[in-house]
Amino acid sequence: MSFVKRHVVDVTTDGSGDGTGYTSEPVTGFVQAIRYVKDGSNAYSNGVDVTVTAEASGLAIVTLTDLNATATSYPRAATSDVAGAASLYASGGVAVNDKIPVADERVKIVVASGGATKTGRFHVYVGG
Repeated sequence: MSFVKRHVVDVTTDGSGDGTGYTSEPVTGFVQAIRYVKDGSNAYSNGVDVTVTAEASGLAIVTLTDLNATATSYPRAATSDVAGAASLYASGGVAVNDKIPVADERVKIVVASGGATKTGRFHVYVGG
């Protein structure tokens, strides 16, 4: 049975325009999507940068740069064969990508260049 669970993370920046937030609980599954929702009254400054990782392992999930509006990302990672060589589509040499797994750890969201004491909301979709 497939499932998708949404975790909402609000991140408020400090006086330097930086902030960090986490899912309220550890998550397990594949990251399906990350959605940034620009706040209606106290939004991050235009050009905000966001880095999303798995907290304990540091596994990279997605980096979003120069955001100015609400945006959704469907992050995927390049795959490899058992020898560690990049998996490619035979005809075009284009990387084969797959969903990013997270196992029993929180998702960490780091905001930079967001403006002093500004707020943004992130929806983290994780499923099986």
